[in-house]
Amino acid sequence: MNVFDYFFKSTQNLEKDFLLGSKETISFNKLYSNSLKIAAFLNRYIGAEKNIILISPNSKFFITTYLGILKSGNVCVPLNFAIEQENLDFIINTTECDTIFIAKSVRSKYTIPSYIHVIEEKDLEQIIDNQSIEDYYVEVKKNQLAEIIFTSGSTGIPKGVMISHENIIANTNSIISYLNLTSKDIMCVVLPFFYCYGLSLLHTHLRVGGSIILNNSFMFLGAVLNDLKDYRCTGFAGVPSHFQILLKKSKTFKTTSFPDLRYVTQAGGKLHSVFIDEFVKAFPKIEFYVMYGQTEATARLSYLDPKMIHKKMNSIGKPIPNVKFKIVDDKGETTGVNQEGELLAKGKNIMLGYYKEEEETQNTIKNGWLYTGDVAIVDEDGYYYLKARKKEILKVAGKRVSPKEIEEVILSVEEVMDCTISGYDDDLFGEAIQATIVVNGSFDEEQLKEKILHICSKKLAIYKMPQKVVFEKALKVSATGKKIK
Repeated sequence: MNVFDYFFKSTQNLEKDFLLGSKETISFNKLYSNSLKIAAFLNRYIGAEKNIILISPNSKFFITTYLGILKSGNVCVPLNFAIEQENLDFIINTTECDTIFIAKSVRSKYTIPSYIHVIEEKDLEQIIDNQSIEDYYVEVKKNQLAEIIFTSGSTGIPKGVMISHENIIANTNSIISYLNLTSKDIMCVVLPFFYCYGLSLLHTHLRVGGSIILNNSFMFLGAVLNDLKDYRCTGFAGVPSHFQILLKKSKTFKTTSFPDLRYVTQAGGKLHSVFIDEFVKAFPKIEFYVMYGQTEATARLSYLDPKMIHKKMNSIGKPIPNVKFKIVDDKGETTGVNQEGELLAKGKNIMLGYYKEEEETQNTIKNGWLYTGDVAIVDEDGYYYLKARKKEILKVAGKRVSPKEIEEVILSVEEVMDCTISGYDDDLFGEAIQATIVVNGSFDEEQLKEKILHICSKKLAIYKMPQKVVFEKALKVSATGKKIK
């Protein structure tokens, strides 16, 4: 099944608005019709199974184009609207793209080869006004490639994750199931759609007949809080930095009432327990879902039931419906309870592979299992805990050290807004530990450093103590909101 038909199976005739907001709105039936016209246009002039790049902030333009590309049987390649020219050139060449949809607001930033057909908002409007959809039909196989999402590779070269129509359908069904989403749900979207977490919000609310409100200016916290209240949002989704900023930077967030907010979800990295605890205490009636996922899994792999947030603090929970986990050691043998190893995942949401990277694909997917690269344990109740990325594990004086354990301790200091633990070369230990600290408000550097090291000395083994403590003025985040390390 084409994922487009799956999204609109029961909503294509709805006059209800899918996109809410003061700047742009569009109903389900209008979005369905407009996207079909884009699909028909693409099939007539471009064909099918071609790679088509889409560069745009979250908007009606992005949503309509994205859905039209999927329906046409072509492959959507959504890119960061702040992508570097060098990386854009690489992706254009690698994907052999000859059509780019790009928002006018970012078009002037890029030099695009003259042979490429460039389509902006005004061109899209003309296509919608003039294109017929009579007798439109393109067959799409369930395992056919739907999109390529590029992530930063370990070498710095972008790596394309290939996601099929079946991958999206499987992951969307699972997310809807455990979040209990219905047509009454309204999501405040601050995550960009070129990011798999952001796309999952679009997918799930399209499918159930819910609505979304787009907020592309998270740093203006007042606007976010107003949207949550004014549009009676039932859901909010964020990465760790979003919650850290709301809890530490906003003076009114914790004292504001959000009567319609049923739940929040957090993924995109570990949000340390001190922040989760602070949120849950401030909003005891709002369900807090800790989640874990990867682009290679379409979006989501596990979630922690909000009822278990205190009993299983720091856990990523259990696999989502129709996904299996196991943990293996260096020999590939399944580990026992509370024994560390690499986390593996299996399900219909696991990617087809990396685009034009056969060797990398074979190293990552073996016998249907996705090797996540995350070191984890499972407890006696079947709850999973991440210890570190395999590449992030530090070796101090021959001993394995997880950065997350040290970060958790330092973040318990009230003044600390964020902490990043990293290693650096040391003649004595081989690798020594550096703590990079972001503080909320003014502070005395020497006094705070002494306080941090005192708490570390009480809660950590001596070899886990930071040898360097560095202070930075602000939290550095990427376009997805993830912390830049």
